Amino acid sequence: MKETMKSLKELFRIGQGPSSSHTMGPRFAAEQYLSEHPNAICFRATLYGSLAATGKGHLTDIAIRQVLGDRCEIIWKPEIKPDFHPNGMKFECIIGENPPQKSWGTIYSVASPSKSTSTSEWQHPWTVYSIGGGALAEKDSSRLETPDVYEYNRLKDIQIWCEQRGKTYWEYVEACEGAEIWRYLARVWQTMRDAVDRGLVHEGVLPGELHLRRKAPDYFIRATEYRQTLQSRGLVFSYALAVSEENASGGKIVTAPTCGSCGVVPAVLYHIANSRNFPEKRILHALATAGLIGNIAKSRASISGAECGCQAEVGVACAMAAAAANYLFGGTLASIEYAAEMGLEHHLGMTCDPVCGLVQIPCIERNAHAAARALDANIYATFADGLHLISYDKCVEVMKETGQDLPSLYRETSEGGLAKEYHLGMGSLQKSSAIQ
Repeated sequence: MKETMKSLKELFRIGQGPSSSHTMGPRFAAEQYLSEHPNAICFRATLYGSLAATGKGHLTDIAIRQVLGDRCEIIWKPEIKPDFHPNGMKFECIIGENPPQKSWGTIYSVASPSKSTSTSEWQHPWTVYSIGGGALAEKDSSRLETPDVYEYNRLKDIQIWCEQRGKTYWEYVEACEGAEIWRYLARVWQTMRDAVDRGLVHEGVLPGELHLRRKAPDYFIRATEYRQTLQSRGLVFSYALAVSEENASGGKIVTAPTCGSCGVVPAVLYHIANSRNFPEKRILHALATAGLIGNIAKSRASISGAECGCQAEVGVACAMAAAAANYLFGGTLASIEYAAEMGLEHHLGMTCDPVCGLVQIPCIERNAHAAARALDANIYATFADGLHLISYDKCVEVMKETGQDLPSLYRETSEGGLAKEYHLGMGSLQKSSAIQ
């Protein structure tokens, strides 16, 4: 395993929801393919594994067609599970003057292969994988890889680097990324704040067959009616819900580390920034600290729900937020590490089981609870003065092992867990007949 890491710019990606792996990644892949075949007259995208199993709920087909247009045929093959990564897709095109005569607006599934254009007509096949957080990878090529900018990808090594120089975690980020990282993180922070502000006033029903009503505006109003302790918790809930609901409706958000977990870090930082009146520079330093924590998990394990379950998304987001909060309140290198470890540890084993393939149930509520848990981890780590037995690095290692041991039906396929217990029938959510 490489001991280096990519830039935080690849962890904090600004884009449209609802899913970094199922929406952002496929959109980026379609853009890459189009740039390489600008003269193609039609396209075909075949989706495999988890990408096909929950792609419709995640708007994968819409994201691809927004780039390639209506002359793009989509084929869904959830039964084919790639070994390299569960989120596989293959793009093909036809170069010529006259496209085949067919209804390109139709989505062709594996159940009706006879309707698809003859395989011999398709050219320039490209298989690529959406590996989480909007990132792409090829199985036997490093063509899509970007340069490494971090010397270490273990928090223990980074902590030693900091101790030897009297530095903080955010100063390690600056040493590796350069001063220009602060301009990018300022954009990230502004996007996060905007998502909270929009979500707090955006009422109505989220898109999709669940007809889930937005809750953030109500939570925000109700929180103001309580005394300080409960009010604080209610406000954090409302901020996390606001961003998560914006994501679920395809709004502009930041992957932190993914779209499905995008509400946790903004909720914690927004709450602390508003209640404590910290200067923006300190918030950006906290964001860099959070990014370092998330980057380690991404580099040494995974941030993909399809690969390691929701522990890799909401669990990592909780660790990031806990570390950021601990830094803001004057935490030491050790207590920041402990807060991060605790945030991840208590999400180990969490499955990824989106009902109907939508990033709504249980995803949105998980963001709210993880934000609150991050603040609790910060307080607990402060009381303990950073003294503990299990390191964050070890917790990341265990998360990877746990994710590999999870059956595939608990990794973003909507075949197990809550997704199995419920289904849509007669226009409403109903319990599965198997458990009635």
